[in-house]
Amino acid sequence: MTKVSRAIALCGTEQPDVAGKIFTAGPMSVEFDNGQLRYLKIGGTEVLRMLAFLVRDENWGTYVPVLSNLKTDQRKDGFSVSYHAVCSRGAQEIAFGIQIEGRADGSLEFQGTAVPKTDFLTARTGFVVLHPLTGTVGHAVELEHTDGSTEKSIFPEMINPVQPFLNLRAMTHEIFPGVKATVRFEGDTWETEDHRNWTDASFKTYVRPLALPWPYVLNAGEMVKQSVKVTLAGNLPKGKKTSGAQAIEVKLGALSKETVMPVGLGVPAEEIGHTVRRLDLLKLAAPKLLIGQIDPRKNHGLKELYGYRVLSEQTGAEMMLEVIVESLDRFARELKGLAEQVQQSGITLAAVAVVPVGDLKSVLPGGPRPPAPELDELYKAARAAFPGVKLGGGMFSFFTELNRKRVPVKQLDFVTNTTCPTVHAADDRSVMETLEALPHQIKTARTFIGKTACRIGPSAIGCRDNPHGATYTPNPNNERVCLPLVDPRMRAQFGAAWIAGYLATLARTWVQSVSIGASTGPLGIIYRKGEHAQPYFDQAKETCVFPSFHVISGLTRAAGRKIVSSTSSNTSEVECIAYKERKGTLIWLINLTADEQTVSLSGHGTGAKFIGMLDETSFEQATTDPRGFQSRCKPLEANTVKLKAYAVAFVSVND
Repeated sequence: MTKVSRAIALCGTEQPDVAGKIFTAGPMSVEFDNGQLRYLKIGGTEVLRMLAFLVRDENWGTYVPVLSNLKTDQRKDGFSVSYHAVCSRGAQEIAFGIQIEGRADGSLEFQGTAVPKTDFLTARTGFVVLHPLTGTVGHAVELEHTDGSTEKSIFPEMINPVQPFLNLRAMTHEIFPGVKATVRFEGDTWETEDHRNWTDASFKTYVRPLALPWPYVLNAGEMVKQSVKVTLAGNLPKGKKTSGAQAIEVKLGALSKETVMPVGLGVPAEEIGHTVRRLDLLKLAAPKLLIGQIDPRKNHGLKELYGYRVLSEQTGAEMMLEVIVESLDRFARELKGLAEQVQQSGITLAAVAVVPVGDLKSVLPGGPRPPAPELDELYKAARAAFPGVKLGGGMFSFFTELNRKRVPVKQLDFVTNTTCPTVHAADDRSVMETLEALPHQIKTARTFIGKTACRIGPSAIGCRDNPHGATYTPNPNNERVCLPLVDPRMRAQFGAAWIAGYLATLARTWVQSVSIGASTGPLGIIYRKGEHAQPYFDQAKETCVFPSFHVISGLTRAAGRKIVSSTSSNTSEVECIAYKERKGTLIWLINLTADEQTVSLSGHGTGAKFIGMLDETSFEQATTDPRGFQSRCKPLEANTVKLKAYAVAFVSVND
């Protein structure tokens, strides 16, 4: 067995993901990161999360451009950046040139000129501008439209299923009292969509209206020229000197009446056999819920039901089936036939969720929906086929699809959807930032599902299906890509931190249950040899688990425990969750960053404290000796905890 490298332990890939270079101009600072600008700040306040000239393929996957002739100049009065970039795949290729200028008055201009070298098939080519959620959600914005008219509006509080702003030329909003920022768009017609639909923590303004057909072809030699300009108005702040890094305070409060939700795992049909062979580890993970899927297009039936029965009975987990309904007019007969197979298999189902084939793919606002049964009739048929079993509906894809087709809930016991953090960006910081949007999704869902229970998942960093294209993005090189099935971070410390942050965030929304990707396979928590290379794990013992296994194994056992109020002074860097145990309180501390973080604990009493640490130093034992790792903890004498990159710590405080 080879020793694991730090890169593999942290992110599952040797591909670097480093922060870009900071440029400044007057009160403005911005990060230049592989061709795009990120975190544009004025006096330390974030104004834009990103400005980028992007090229997307026909399935909405984002190309990683190859940059050349990069020139940068940081001056006392501003900065400039220019470069040439190429995006290619197969016989298709497009090149573009970029000019960026930052000025002493805090203004910025970003120009892009693209020329396809061949006919180029794309879902979108051009600028994307992201406004962050903080300081915008529910706040006023002034709009200038392409016809010259102006309008006063508000960044939506609830997630808008369609574009809140259309036919844009400029947007102006107050970034702090007395100072406004205007973003002006040239070269095309722009519109804004609510990126929270996909768990992106932003509002996205982009070129080419969605009402136009996609994908579309850019003809060889046909120039595409666009620009984005940012200007400021008001009494601009002077640059502030920042002090050194300070400890993040995690403070415990009162005992809540709410309890930790059950945590489950998906079991795709192709993973049943692999999961049965790892039953010992699945039992150690102790999921409260297993979610299987029956898809008539793949001839699923008795074989899969027998497998799900074994897993459910051996683990004691409740079994839920996601049922894809193929028929448009004989769906009642289809569901009755499945119910007969369920009875024949002897499996006990706790819940069934039904979704027609026509609702599996995304439909753009205003676009024609694929044919599908009326949901009221479908739910009646499902209730008749599975009497006494909890019935769910919604989407097996993302919240986007649920928000755009809001299902009738009167006949349902619960509504379901999944999420994926790599729809639009795949870098480490963007993936972690998606946690910020989760509460907005649940809050919005409540406006149309009322008190009906909400179940989330199975969700993972990778996507089990791509509702926006023909399939998920191939990832043969084990890299960070958008919409992949195989994301290397799922088997690394990063995956453990993301999943822990995901569960901690949703625990505060009081959803009924949350399930994570899979038991085994690309979306799983338990290693199996696969078609894709898995560095370190392919050379290790067959009984390996991924770091996220221990997050699941710990939080599944917390189901039903009363939540203790806990707050982090910086949730973008450290998340937390706390709950009562028999002899005290257990606190989870989750580092969402690649930097070491110092956490100061307060409000937890004076009892003896013990700590377990899941991080790069414990990676090898955690992955190859799961039982030994879970029995490993040591006394914690101080109230300060140091968390290495993407570390997850669990601190037990005795009463």
